[in-house]
Amino acid sequence: MIITTTNSIQGREITQYLGVITDFMYAKLFDTKGLSFKDSFSMSKVYKSGEEGIDAAKQEVLKKLEAKAKEMGAHAIVGVTMDVEVISQNTKLGISAMGTAVVLR
Repeated sequence: MIITTTNSIQGREITQYLGVITDFMYAKLFDTKGLSFKDSFSMSKVYKSGEEGIDAAKQEVLKKLEAKAKEMGAHAIVGVTMDVEVISQNTKLGISAMGTAVVLR
């Protein structure tokens, strides 16, 4: 499955547009799980843990988007955009992704 932010795929022809697909999930902004008690007071380690959590959540949203596209019979998702919003008093993130499922030749 090809997933791209561009509206086309070089060297491939889009033969059918199957429709817009979206997905959404929540993630903790700062997750100290896995950090030692001492490390939970080190902001650099807390921020690093938060960055890793955000990256993992983005990948999870893309996996869910890919699963939806496969169910539709798509070969690729083009025009993918992602949005990350801080919600719930700066403790949670809402992560959304959107793209167009397409069939390629």
